[in-house]
Amino acid sequence: MLCSILIIPIATPSVVAEWDDDNWLKNIIGPERLELGDEFGCHGFEGIDLREEAWVIQGCRDYLSGFTDASRWGAPPISFGHPNGPVTEDVARSLSDAGFSIIGDRIEGDSYGLNVVNRLTSLEKGQANLTAIENAPEDTLVSLYWIGRWHDVNIREDKSAISLITSQEVWFTTWGEWYGHKQSGESFERILVNDPTMKTYRISTFEESSWSVPGTAFFEWSEPPINIQFDGENAMIIPSGQKHLITGVRPVEGGAFVTVKPGIFVDFIFESENVSVNHSPQLTFNGLHHSVSVVGHHVTNLHDWTSDFHESPLRFTWLIERPAALEMDWRLPVLAIGILISTPIAIKWVVARDKEDENQRWD
Repeated sequence: MLCSILIIPIATPSVVAEWDDDNWLKNIIGPERLELGDEFGCHGFEGIDLREEAWVIQGCRDYLSGFTDASRWGAPPISFGHPNGPVTEDVARSLSDAGFSIIGDRIEGDSYGLNVVNRLTSLEKGQANLTAIENAPEDTLVSLYWIGRWHDVNIREDKSAISLITSQEVWFTTWGEWYGHKQSGESFERILVNDPTMKTYRISTFEESSWSVPGTAFFEWSEPPINIQFDGENAMIIPSGQKHLITGVRPVEGGAFVTVKPGIFVDFIFESENVSVNHSPQLTFNGLHHSVSVVGHHVTNLHDWTSDFHESPLRFTWLIERPAALEMDWRLPVLAIGILISTPIAIKWVVARDKEDENQRWD
């Protein structure tokens, strides 16, 4: 018996009308990445151009802040992924009003007072410029593009690039941490005390809304101190191979790299009086050659973007994008009920028709 198949065409339009949540930001992965030293910034709402819909700037900030702090150094997000090209004055104002001070990563023209980070190369497999990575200038911030998924395709990282980066004498940092460290390092000030054998310095404290990022300065002296204290306690010694930002002192020939948080008093205690002390701010932590941040773009699912980096020494600036939710068309349940009712009837009709055709052939 021959049987026909009845195919019922169904139109199933999907309408983007609501927004989904990435709960990995507050569950397991987000807290782990935050503790490691990663940063969470914003990239807007999926599928919406902030140059046409400026409301996504504050909307993304509020969405992200509802799940996590931006950094271990401060709660509010300060980094934003701006579309490639020029920045308009209106967009720059909206970003500043929402608390963002850093944008990237292919910006052209005037930034209207916002700090700009430009991309050096990509971390995608086969796309990384190894020569540019290897020859990065001293004291620069190298920003590497990373995206975990493109539509339904998983993107693989360039292991050769990662191997090269991790073999270099570099500081693994984030956009916000790098800029905060720079600002703090430039803000060491001398504090006068009564003890002539003590030289005291402090990084100026910033506004409460700012991040409290440690800064580094190189101190040199005419006579080495017998002790260095932070707020009256012996300062921790930072190992030469330390590539993640911590506070303490790294002694070297002729002086020391001193890294301390804003508001902490640094006391250099000498045996003699009238010792001369000079200091110079450092762009790179711990005397390392330059800095590297991997920047996750359009992060709609933190699990997908981080899955290959659980044990990595790299540090990431995750530009979070609120994912679009597909709203179920109200016609679909009606169509489904209709199909459930009509399918048995249609099959019965097809079987009866085929049986009748078979009987006619035998007659």
